[in-house]
Amino acid sequence: MIRILLAEDDDAMRVYLVRALEKSGYSVVACDRGTIALEHVVSGEGFDLLLTDIVMPEMDGIELAQKAAIVAPDMRVMFITGFSAVTLRAGQALPKAKVLSKPFHLRDLVLEVDRMFDDRAVYEL
Repeated sequence: MIRILLAEDDDAMRVYLVRALEKSGYSVVACDRGTIALEHVVSGEGFDLLLTDIVMPEMDGIELAQKAAIVAPDMRVMFITGFSAVTLRAGQALPKAKVLSKPFHLRDLVLEVDRMFDDRAVYEL
């Protein structure tokens, strides 16, 4: 099962994202800030995807992804943000990362996550 680490500071958004992803068959660990998410990565829990908001208190999503990449270089990254200027910064910081701009439909999020792991599904059959 694909494991997702979600870092989102908005409580309602976090609940909706977890619900949608779990309903689609993903295992999700959710945090309300980047510092806590980084602790999960450093502990070696083994996540396939870091799904993170970019603008968060204590540690933004870009810094989180950069630090997480040192510990877990194979973990994929998807940013979610409502700020277009921040989207450009995310793309420059981690060019392989996917960026999904708010607002988005939960169905679109799940489709983007599915696409990120389409290649893996072929190998797991």
